[in-house]
Amino acid sequence: MEEEARFCEEVAQEKMDKAIRHLEDELMHVRAGKASPAILDGITVDYYGAVTPLSQVSNIGTPDAKTIVVQPWEKTMLTIIEKAILYANIGLTPMNNGEIIRLNIPPLTEERRKNLVKQVKMLGENTKVSIRNARRDANEELKKLQKNGLPEDIEMESQEKVQHMTDEYIRKTDVIVAAKEKDIMTV
Repeated sequence: MEEEARFCEEVAQEKMDKAIRHLEDELMHVRAGKASPAILDGITVDYYGAVTPLSQVSNIGTPDAKTIVVQPWEKTMLTIIEKAILYANIGLTPMNNGEIIRLNIPPLTEERRKNLVKQVKMLGENTKVSIRNARRDANEELKKLQKNGLPEDIEMESQEKVQHMTDEYIRKTDVIVAAKEKDIMTV
């Protein structure tokens, strides 16, 4: 029975880890006024009939803080990549010079910065909800185990561990969100 309680704790921790990783992935896609190849993650192109991620048909780089350069491995892919970036609706207009595609990152207005901060805070709140849901699931499972013979002191100890984990992961979320907010508001 004690192993099952430890298993519940581990499952809760995995769910909380997954929530934090998801938050970090989502925050990578929030444009903070700086060029980042992660902005183009998720964009796919039709490469000889197969839907292929943009990063697998080109080199993506950032020569400076305000520019992303996409250099396709085949020049025939230039217009296809250009259209894919436009259709992705990421708020950037590609400039094709016949060799590479250049994406200039415009400076963020104060209003846009505030909207991005709201978006980041919302992502943080969603992460906290996921973390709390993992805690609730673990506690419900522990109560079921107690009904099936798990000693009450072990159940209480496991619930305390899960609560401690929850507090720790919520602190991590707050730190990550605060860092992203600072990044966005820095001019």
